[in-house]
Amino acid sequence: MTTARVLVTGATGFTGGHLCERLARMGHAVRALVRDPRRAAELRRWNVEVSMGDLRDRGSVAQAMEGVDVVYHIAALFRSENQSRREMWEINVQGTQNMLDAARQVGVQRFVHCSTVGVHGDVQGPPATEEAPYQPGDYYQESKTEAEALVLDCSARGWLPVVVFRPGGIYGPRDLRFLKLFKAIQRRRFVMLGSGQVQYQMIYIDDLIDGILLCGTAPQAIGQVYILTGDEAISLNQLVEILARVLAVAPPKLHFPVTPVYLAGLACELVCKPLGINPPLYRRRVDFFRKTRCFDISKAQRALGFKPRIDLSTGFGLTAAWYRDNHLLP
Repeated sequence: MTTARVLVTGATGFTGGHLCERLARMGHAVRALVRDPRRAAELRRWNVEVSMGDLRDRGSVAQAMEGVDVVYHIAALFRSENQSRREMWEINVQGTQNMLDAARQVGVQRFVHCSTVGVHGDVQGPPATEEAPYQPGDYYQESKTEAEALVLDCSARGWLPVVVFRPGGIYGPRDLRFLKLFKAIQRRRFVMLGSGQVQYQMIYIDDLIDGILLCGTAPQAIGQVYILTGDEAISLNQLVEILARVLAVAPPKLHFPVTPVYLAGLACELVCKPLGINPPLYRRRVDFFRKTRCFDISKAQRALGFKPRIDLSTGFGLTAAWYRDNHLLP
């Protein structure tokens, strides 16, 4: 096994944490750029070197980049509703530019950038491939689209060997984003908004890490963009039925029109955001029930040998077990 000196951003998050753990177990010398020292203990347990800094601070980014062979840029400011477009741009766009500049300065061998399938927005004519048009639908997706453009421009100019991957909905042990869905179905409080026929595609964290590592090692990956998600999309109705079976409860049957809830989310945002209050309901959550997210992963399968192994029933079971072990589900 050839080992490398690796830098990971977003290491205290869900995907970045799993990636650091895997890389460390494979014997790589792993360094993590970390903003909050309180969240560094777990990384040190895996023998990950912690470099304190912030994506917005060019000096700390340059320091973290010293002596690095491969960069996995996972960090991003996600869709926190009380954060401004400016903050999103500073971290997701300017932060990526700072990473690219520092990587060029030291001459890294590969820069792997985490984008999102969200750059395609509400997919028209599914399934979408890597060539589908950009149509971001919110600040987060807009910032990730712009950041991806910076990375691809760097590649086109011959400045860095880069790879971009766009993950689908990521879930698994240590994820908290889907905990609300698990809880709602477990407690029989879930209500489907709309018909439930929109398509959604998820990927289990271990499968995603497999794909990320292929992006970081396969020679043919350089200069390419890959969608990394599960084998096929299913309807939201099917998704909640599978999850209900895993949780051993009756599948939800209630449906409610989506448009009134979407408008209520808009009203909450208009009232709460100027006051700096996190809205109790916002449009992005309602978009889960409105937008089609259906993708073709054949490029990654063909070019990289990418093969998701964990089906939804198995993945949901492993995730639910972790929630229970950590007293997050009864």
